[in-house]
Amino acid sequence: MRRLFLVAFLLMAAAAPAMADSVDVGDLLDNPTSYVGEITIEGELIGDYGFRSDGFMWTQLNDDSYGLDPVQDGGELTGGNVGVAVRIPETIARTLDPPGGYRVRGPIIVATGTWKYHDPDRGGETYLDVSNVVVAAPGRDLVEHPNPVVLIAGLGLIAAAGFGARKDVRRRR
Repeated sequence: MRRLFLVAFLLMAAAAPAMADSVDVGDLLDNPTSYVGEITIEGELIGDYGFRSDGFMWTQLNDDSYGLDPVQDGGELTGGNVGVAVRIPETIARTLDPPGGYRVRGPIIVATGTWKYHDPDRGGETYLDVSNVVVAAPGRDLVEHPNPVVLIAGLGLIAAAGFGARKDVRRRR
């Protein structure tokens, strides 16, 4: 009886669809040839949406801290942006909020697709050929508030320049 259960379990496990590996973009870029088959990346869509005549949209997917915790919301400066190109079917892309930029946080998505490293069919492009998208958080506007330290320092420099210019004008007379 145990053998029957073991055989049934192994057959079900073999028949179940393989789950895509969740990948960090930094790891993906450090070891691009290590990933074969479907992978999943979570991150912010940024830049521009480039819709092409072949029914796909190209853009950039970043998984750095700035998408989840933007500087304008009090997030820390943590280094550069890290992302990869993504190719998303237009039918999916048209449902997404606009991409992120300086004053906009783009949608945070969980993208599953096939990693294409130096794809010979696309002239050597490296990208994630997306087959499924789940929106984890919608895009939104970011509000930048003035930094009081910078504001006070700027006013102080303007006052010092005005004082220096006034003193110089008096000296020349």
